[in-house]
Amino acid sequence: MSLSNLRPFLSLLLAATALAQSPQDNQPYTLKTQSNVVLVPTTVETKHGDILYTLKPEQFVVEDNGVPQTIHLDQDTDALGLSLVVVIQCSRSAIMEFAKFRGLLTMIDAVAGDAPREVAVVTYGSTPELLGDFSADPAAAAHALSQLEPCDDDPNAATLDAVAYATGLLEARQNHYRHAILLISETRDHGSEIKPAKVIAALGRTNTVVDSVAFGPGKTEILNDLHYGGGSGPFGLLIMAVNAIKKNAAHELASLSGGEYINFSTQKGFDNGLHQLSNHIHNYYLISFQPHAEANGAPAPGMHSIRVKIPDYPDAKIRSRESYFSGTLDTIPPEAQ
Repeated sequence: MSLSNLRPFLSLLLAATALAQSPQDNQPYTLKTQSNVVLVPTTVETKHGDILYTLKPEQFVVEDNGVPQTIHLDQDTDALGLSLVVVIQCSRSAIMEFAKFRGLLTMIDAVAGDAPREVAVVTYGSTPELLGDFSADPAAAAHALSQLEPCDDDPNAATLDAVAYATGLLEARQNHYRHAILLISETRDHGSEIKPAKVIAALGRTNTVVDSVAFGPGKTEILNDLHYGGGSGPFGLLIMAVNAIKKNAAHELASLSGGEYINFSTQKGFDNGLHQLSNHIHNYYLISFQPHAEANGAPAPGMHSIRVKIPDYPDAKIRSRESYFSGTLDTIPPEAQ
């Protein structure tokens, strides 16, 4: 299976309108021609940690709010291309990490793989700054990264604002490429003005996956506490997701969108983390489905939970997108924003 590129994208909470589809309406489509789908990038491993290859579409069960969906498994992800925004924090504790980023350009190339790609580079503290616009030329990304420097006196790390900015760049692209963000940051947001719910909806609307490589406070072992379980109803789930983003923005953005999360503290940890990220990205299944629609042709408004199961492998470790958002933000209660 040739599967590539940034934990294929398309993440968090899709605010797009979807067409109705019944199980018998299983017309073939590709991500190049179909925009009204929910994308579910999925990695499958055995209980011993070995990646499972060559699974067939009929072996997957994907549930949207507990309702099984008719799925499509895209076999040729490389042909879709990749639009990638590399978002790097330059403030606060990032200053201590800059020396570790020497091999970043090589790893960006490894993450992109053989697909057609375009890469933009953004840095941020209190506000995002575009160091290099989208380009297919590796020299352009190298030049942008050469301009990266610490913003010493900036007390903020407005991660959500930076991710929203990157999402806007992706939304403006006039192509059919997959959308991805590689976020290198602290675990927590400091100083963002945008509401988390708006970021969640925008990532979904633009079919963007966030892969996070995080440093600073927090250890990987505590992340299970941040998983939003226990919320119920369309906005209960959103409230739990918003609260989790406030605790660890880097982890939750990746988790909700189907992306990868790596936490590092040393040069070896950073290098190994990006290698792990690249390996997983090139061995995922890109599943998609068209949600069963309401009478008006759109999915039920609010947050939808996604669950992926493989009955043939009940002990498999499955990592996939967990949710998407449908509808408009003006219907969201204040506590969910």
